[in-house]
Amino acid sequence: MEFDVVVPEVEELEAGQPEDVALQNARRKALAVERPWVLGVDTVVALGKRIYGKPADIEQARGTLAALSGQVHTVISGVCLVERGQARTATARTDVRVRALSDALIEWYLASGEWRERAGGYAIQGRGAALVAAIDGDYSNVVGLPVATLLDLLPGLLGD
Repeated sequence: MEFDVVVPEVEELEAGQPEDVALQNARRKALAVERPWVLGVDTVVALGKRIYGKPADIEQARGTLAALSGQVHTVISGVCLVERGQARTATARTDVRVRALSDALIEWYLASGEWRERAGGYAIQGRGAALVAAIDGDYSNVVGLPVATLLDLLPGLLGD
């Protein structure tokens, strides 16, 4: 199956109930693209009701990692599948327990630059795996595309 990656110009919500923010952002992205089939996804990192988005700079990334250190946060993805103008949505949730991070470990991670453009300031599929003690839920959700949730929305995706 061939597909195009399109980055739509939409204003993303940054505050509100984390599940609502992820779902609304995914919906906005999907509806902004005019194709017969569109998949929009948005992932947020929430510690309680506070959302930690993509850090704007290294200082914000440092603060985010310090806040997540030793805590369990939730990664929430909103998924919106538009099929010929009809939208179907779902959310996925995964709890992530971050190790107690020393200043040295935070600085090691920040030096990698991997925190850039990452919700919560880390990428579990890369060096960020060293920051994580455990997860409860779908690993692919933490990476950014909850495959199981997508298959629930589109069961025939992999064939019959």
